[in-house]
Amino acid sequence: MGLLTPDPGTLFWMVIIFGIVFFILAKYAFPVITGMVDKRKQYIDSSLEAARQANEQLQQVKAESEALLARAHEEQTAILKEASATRDRIIAEARERARTEARKALDETRHQIAAEKESAINDIRRQVAILSVDVAEKVLRKKLSDDKEQLELVNRLLDEVKSNNDIE
Repeated sequence: MGLLTPDPGTLFWMVIIFGIVFFILAKYAFPVITGMVDKRKQYIDSSLEAARQANEQLQQVKAESEALLARAHEEQTAILKEASATRDRIIAEARERARTEARKALDETRHQIAAEKESAINDIRRQVAILSVDVAEKVLRKKLSDDKEQLELVNRLLDEVKSNNDIE
């Protein structure tokens, strides 16, 4: 017989051995394999659930971070506006103080100039009075008979007084 025709005895024993192996596998191996497959399925399901939750948490964290960035930007804008207002206020106050101090310095300078002017006027009056007394003294010493001589004397005396003051 050829290779293609099976022997009925071998076929019988193959079916019996297959049945016994199938029975043993069905009784002991299949439940273990099924349990392991179920555990693996549960592990995969729980991993997928954890990944989904992690993704949701990531989305929440992203949303919170965007909100936090928006708040930080708003606070930054508010702080910059406040700093700008403070800067402007300080500059305005400094300008006003400078104006006030400039006015005070100008007033003090004006008072000082007025005092010096008054002092100079008093000094000139004193000198004029001294000159007038000197001229009157010299005129009284010499009484002249005519107007021409008196005029010459006054001019000469003024020149003398002028030259004396230039020397001093």
